[in-house]
Amino acid sequence: MLTVAIVGVLAAIAIPTYDRFQERVRVMQAVAEISSMSAVIAQYAMFNRAPPASLDVVGLGGRLDPWGRPYQYLDLTSKTGKGGARKDKKLNPLNSDFDLYSIGKDGQTKQPLTPKVSHDDVVRALDGRFIGLAEDFHP
Repeated sequence: MLTVAIVGVLAAIAIPTYDRFQERVRVMQAVAEISSMSAVIAQYAMFNRAPPASLDVVGLGGRLDPWGRPYQYLDLTSKTGKGGARKDKKLNPLNSDFDLYSIGKDGQTKQPLTPKVSHDDVVRALDGRFIGLAEDFHP
């Protein structure tokens, strides 16, 4: 009985720790993928003087984040792109060129980063100078 109790206590400690580790790995993977996708988009923008209208244009359409959901992209230089920009806590746009982000573990998001459902989003901000969890972004 004592052995079963010890194994149970160890499992109760190990499983949540492992789950947190897996989640950190997924976030790091999303950060790396957003960084590499941003480089492709920036290169396209440099040669074409504007970001692509969609990820499909640069061969990145259909890419899924580590949680199995499509990456979100918006060209902010287009006439229709300005209204959909992600915003910081002061409601300033995160980027001036394009938004690229993952809606994170919970699969929910809001345009500004302040609502709790946006905290687990992995975002690109400051025109690519920050890529990470929305809850870690403090301009």
